[in-house]
Amino acid sequence: MSEVIKSLKEKSLKRKKLLAQSLGVSEIEDITSVLGDDSTSSKTIKDDENDAGSSKKLQTESLFYKDSSLFLKGTQSSNPHNDYCQHFVDTGQRPQNFVRDVGLADRFEEYPKLRELIRLKDELIAETATPPMYLKTDLKSYDLKSLGVKFDVILIEPPLEEYYRGTSGTHGNFWNWDEILNLEIEAVASHRSFVFLWCGSSEGLDLGRNCLKKWGFRRCEDICWIRTNQNSPGHSKILEPKAVFQRTKEHCLMGIKGTVRRSTDGDFIHANVDIDLIISEENEFGKVEKPQEIFHIIEHFCLGRRRLHLFGGDSTIRSGWLTLGPDLTNSNFNRDLYSSYFEANPTTGSTERISMLRPKSPPTTNSIRGRGGLRGFSRGGRIRTPR
Repeated sequence: MSEVIKSLKEKSLKRKKLLAQSLGVSEIEDITSVLGDDSTSSKTIKDDENDAGSSKKLQTESLFYKDSSLFLKGTQSSNPHNDYCQHFVDTGQRPQNFVRDVGLADRFEEYPKLRELIRLKDELIAETATPPMYLKTDLKSYDLKSLGVKFDVILIEPPLEEYYRGTSGTHGNFWNWDEILNLEIEAVASHRSFVFLWCGSSEGLDLGRNCLKKWGFRRCEDICWIRTNQNSPGHSKILEPKAVFQRTKEHCLMGIKGTVRRSTDGDFIHANVDIDLIISEENEFGKVEKPQEIFHIIEHFCLGRRRLHLFGGDSTIRSGWLTLGPDLTNSNFNRDLYSSYFEANPTTGSTERISMLRPKSPPTTNSIRGRGGLRGFSRGGRIRTPR
């Protein structure tokens, strides 16, 4: 036991010496004076004993700290004021508020070729987009097979209960994961297609994967929405039961069906155009709409024109998409007319300029390279196939 105590004392002494060195003092005893001693405040309180009200005020102030200045004095950082986590505790400004160039308008200012690629793809998507169609329906009872179309992209935005915790409004029509699992997505998904499922930030990450597996999809990506609060800084009003941290992000699971390779299927997907991260301002308290950027990511990635959005509303009606949901106020869906839009070409196609600008994977080859053996083989003998 004595050896343990001796070891702890040595570690404590080393920490004190390191802290004294970082604070610029020569003796360990001077650390107290640098970090701030309570003697001054105690003396002030003692001198003002006759003034009971003033003494009580000073005692109360000494129990709480108003900012992180006391803790920043002991940090090891060369610039301690870049502690965004402590800044969030002090001000309510989330660390992601300080990430620069996150908007679609200024994100590619320093990359002219990528900016041109985005512009050309947006123009092509707008030219080939079908007129917006929408259908007000209860998805718990509606047969998706009656749509009569197999879709290339399916975006699912279920009304999960966690989105409405702490809000003043009473939505009432929550969907649990068993009901989401029972959606017949596999019946309307094409032989090669993608599904995007908003699953919140808690149990949905695991339960959403179960849904993808049941529908015949493999999880291939996780798009994360990081919510900023620049317009209304403060601490979250929605807290999970027994939670230690505040949730400031949501996840959208991406699943793939069939065989799609980015190196060979350039007629159907253009990979690496966007990133798998969305950083934007969170909605006003009580609103649960998802960022519009998810549509840009999907349209830039998949060239298929048959796009389905489940649980959409009036604010998400969009050209090139068929929107279904109970919150729509009207319907204009015509099965025969909608199917006729894809008889000539089910994809947006591409242009020579877009093909030249877009990021591409190097093609695989099995040609003989000489003494080095077969190109495309790793040292272990397995073929590396970029996807």
